[in-house]
Amino acid sequence: MDLSRKHLEASSTSLLVCTEVIILLSCFNLLGHYFLGLATATTAIRGNDTDQQALLQFKSKITSDQLKVMESWNSSIHFCQWYGVTCSRKDQRVTKLELQLLKVSGSLSPYIGNLSFLRELNLAGNSFYNQIPQEIGRLRRLEILDLINNSISGEIPSNLSACSQLTYVRMRSNQLRGEIPGSFGLLSKLKFLSFINNSLTGSIPPALGNLSSLEELYFTYNALSGILPEALGRLTNLTKFSADENAISGIIPTAMFNLSNIIAFSIGGNEIQGTLDPNLAITMPQVEAFSVWGNRIYGEIPISISNASNLYQLQLDENILSGNVASLEKLEKLFVLNLAENHLGYGREGDLNFVCTLVNKTTLKYLDIGKNNLGGVFPECISNFSSNLLQLVIQQNKIWGRIPEGIANLINLETLGASRNQLSGPIPSDIGRLQNLKIFYASNNSLSGYIPHSIGNLTVLTKLALDFNNLQGTIPSSLGNCQNLLVIGLSHNNLSGPIHPQVLGLPSLSIVLDLSSNYLTGELPVAVANLKSLGEFHVSKNKLSGLLPSSLGSCVSLVKLFLDDNLFEGPIPSSLSSLRGLEALDVSNNNLS
Repeated sequence: MDLSRKHLEASSTSLLVCTEVIILLSCFNLLGHYFLGLATATTAIRGNDTDQQALLQFKSKITSDQLKVMESWNSSIHFCQWYGVTCSRKDQRVTKLELQLLKVSGSLSPYIGNLSFLRELNLAGNSFYNQIPQEIGRLRRLEILDLINNSISGEIPSNLSACSQLTYVRMRSNQLRGEIPGSFGLLSKLKFLSFINNSLTGSIPPALGNLSSLEELYFTYNALSGILPEALGRLTNLTKFSADENAISGIIPTAMFNLSNIIAFSIGGNEIQGTLDPNLAITMPQVEAFSVWGNRIYGEIPISISNASNLYQLQLDENILSGNVASLEKLEKLFVLNLAENHLGYGREGDLNFVCTLVNKTTLKYLDIGKNNLGGVFPECISNFSSNLLQLVIQQNKIWGRIPEGIANLINLETLGASRNQLSGPIPSDIGRLQNLKIFYASNNSLSGYIPHSIGNLTVLTKLALDFNNLQGTIPSSLGNCQNLLVIGLSHNNLSGPIHPQVLGLPSLSIVLDLSSNYLTGELPVAVANLKSLGEFHVSKNKLSGLLPSSLGSCVSLVKLFLDDNLFEGPIPSSLSSLRGLEALDVSNNNLS
């Protein structure tokens, strides 16, 4: 039957005929909807079956399921109700597969590429291994790909660039190797990209500079080489950039210093040279963390740093920076300041003026200016630092004067490193107030006076090094209260008197006990038997006498034992033959038989 508009207009049939035509049209319309619905249902069923089979293939590659989460993946319930599976409401197609932190192990099935409606794939924190299937490149709707903390190996598939909707990619902490595909530069919607802690090689692709939406970019802990591409300076939305611990060389491109939205910039542990942009804090006004440690950067620290009021972490250590450090008074949020191992200062008064601009910085917890050329008196203003300070390191400079008594006000201090300077005078008598102190290094100075008895209050102390000073008097027996000590270094002083059994009764001592080159007298206490974990024991060049205790044979972990240049007498104990790990033994210049 011809139901064309032309035929109906030409026809002069009765109302009945017209009615029949209308009825027929309605019937055809209903039939059309029926067949269309049938076709749609058939497509949905076919799509559902594809998704279900893809999931079952995924399950078949699972080799370990400690939490038994995959047990729900069976025919007793619809696959959209399987653990970790999310489907669209209308079509019942898989849109999310979230199996993070479930102690699942296995390889990734290539059939995952058949989940054509998948928007999120999250397998983080499991033990998946083998390669990323090329078939993932077929997931054109994929927005989130999270594979962190697995054991995935092989190369990154270049066809991931076909997943044009990707906004979030995390591949941290796997065993990926090879180069980063330049095709990633096609992912125009990408906001987050992380390759941290893999074995990637080659250089950073300049094409990544095309990712205009990118906000966070991480390359840390790989084996990348080459230079930082100038093109990265086009990433105007970038807020966080990290490429620590690689083998990247060259300079920091000028364009990267102009990333005005940058909050965290970290390229430590590379081979980067050149200078820092003098306007760094102006062109990076939002910067909170700036870290370029462990490179070959030279020149002066930009004065503009003084105005980086948002800065909480500044790590410039292990470079070749020189000159003076400007005032840091405006850095109210500073948490970490590490300028160690540079050539800062001129070895004269005034070099340390910047230190006093840090007074009352209540957020400051870590200050390390060690291994520089900084001169001047140990700043008294240290006493007025916030008690929140945890680490103070000034070692290996040209700092003179006394350790301020007020340093005992820093009651939360955990590390005090002042070795290899020109410090004089006594150790502050109130040092025992630092009851959180774990490390106290003040060796290679000219400290004098007695070791304060209050040092016994440092009950969490693990390392004590006061070697090469002019300390006198006895070793305080209160040191026996420091039950966590691993290292004691008191050599090359003017200490006298006996070695107290309390000191030798510290079973925690496991690295070294060095009391050599003093004027210690008396016998070696039998309590030495407590040093079962000690690696090195040095008492050379003292005035110790008497018999060597057979209990020395209980020090079964000893690698080095130096008893030379004393007044020991009698036989060498046969128990020393029990020290099977001993590599160095010196008992010369005694009266042993």
